[in-house]
Amino acid sequence: MSVVVPVFNEEDVLPLFAERLRPVLDGLEVPYEVLTVDDGSRDATPAVLARMRQEWPQLRVVRLRRNAGHQNALTAGLHRARGRYVVSIDVDLQDPPEVIADMLRLAESEGLDVVHGVRTDRSTDSPFKRWTAGLYYRLIRRVVGAAVPHNAGDFRLLSRTTVDALTELPEQLPVYRLLVPWLGLPSGEVPYARQVRAAGRSKYPLAKMIRLALDSITGFSAAPLRVATWLGCAGIALCFVMAAAVLGAYLWGSVVPGWTSMFVALVFLGALQLLCLGLLGEYVARIFTSVQGRPPYVVTYDSAVTRRPAGVSS
Repeated sequence: MSVVVPVFNEEDVLPLFAERLRPVLDGLEVPYEVLTVDDGSRDATPAVLARMRQEWPQLRVVRLRRNAGHQNALTAGLHRARGRYVVSIDVDLQDPPEVIADMLRLAESEGLDVVHGVRTDRSTDSPFKRWTAGLYYRLIRRVVGAAVPHNAGDFRLLSRTTVDALTELPEQLPVYRLLVPWLGLPSGEVPYARQVRAAGRSKYPLAKMIRLALDSITGFSAAPLRVATWLGCAGIALCFVMAAAVLGAYLWGSVVPGWTSMFVALVFLGALQLLCLGLLGEYVARIFTSVQGRPPYVVTYDSAVTRRPAGVSS
């Protein structure tokens, strides 16, 4: 088994994470590796990982040259994982490592390729976090489809077949909580209660949450472009209504000069045009990123390699 753990500036929580995770994996009685992907940390995370590796032989450290983002760090881990089963989990301990045993048991007993960890209790999150998360999943399930598990993040177990299929996809901006269900492989769910972050601060502020939502929608649906089309049609219809109203007022001789109606109309149409251009720009940006063909991450060190690699991995 491989356990992929993206890490970014987590010097405080890493020892606590190891204390929880190691007994769980040792108790499974299967060979394993814990593949931590240091996503360009700027604190003492590299030193903490090096110290932990001296005491934990199964710990493997992959270091990226710069911060590539959570999903790209997860990609680096999935591409280098060697296990028959691969589990992805965050280091903050909000997703309990003890659930991994239940995931493995379910996958083996029912022959599943994917086991999602589903959050049944998010009372430890702030009200704003719960509201935005609920809005995200409702929007995604409506736009992308009901195959996306509700309240399932990046805590999951994947078979080697699933990992190989994901590795072959030419995704430049992957969103794995949507990519994995898209494969349509046999899957199951293990419920758990989301816990409080063990230490440190969240690395997923509102700006990154919004970016994730945009990547999710633009990467899996053309619905925003259709929304822009319908908004344009609605704007045209409104203009016809306003033109008819102005013509009727002229014929009845009750034309009153004023700038309010003209100002409102111009602002409305201008905002509509900018919104449509912005939606179109999101898709053009994805095309531009794909055409560039740059690797989403650059590996500068892998403790499983005898020498320090200098190449670029994608």
